Amino acid sequence: MTANRTGGPAAADPGQPGALPGGSGCRVREVLERVGDKWSLFVIFRLGGGPQRFTALLRSVDGISQRMLTVTLRGLERDGIVSRTMYPVMPPRVDYELTKMGHTLLDAVGALIAWADTHLHEIDTARAAYDARALNPAPASGPGR
Repeated sequence: MTANRTGGPAAADPGQPGALPGGSGCRVREVLERVGDKWSLFVIFRLGGGPQRFTALLRSVDGISQRMLTVTLRGLERDGIVSRTMYPVMPPRVDYELTKMGHTLLDAVGALIAWADTHLHEIDTARAAYDARALNPAPASGPGR
C-alpha cells in the first residue's frame, strides 16, 4: 500500500494484505472507532438477544456508567446500528434494538468477545511478564557497556 499526499493510506491493490478498498481508510477508521470501542462492543452484543430498555442494558453491561451508556447508544443510533423506540406511557419507556445493519455486526462482535474470553489467561500471563520486565530491566550489554 502506498501513501497519498497527506501521508495517509492511498487506494491499494485490493489483492494485497491490509489493502482498504477505494482509499476509504479515514472513513473506515471513523466507523471502527465507533463500533470497536469496548462499550459499543458490549452494547451490540447485549442487544443481539433482542430489544432492551435502558435500565436493563445498564445492569447487563458491567462497569458502564449511565452517562457512558447514553453517549454510546446515541452514537450507535446516529450510525444506524441501533434504533430507539419511545413509548408514550408514564413513566416513559424507551427500548433499544439492533437495526438490520446492526445485526450484521453480531458475528464479528461475538467472535471478538469469545476470543478475549478464550485468551484471558494468556493475556494475564503476558501482562505479568511484561510488567516484571518493566520493573526489573535487564542490564545493558554489548561492546563498551
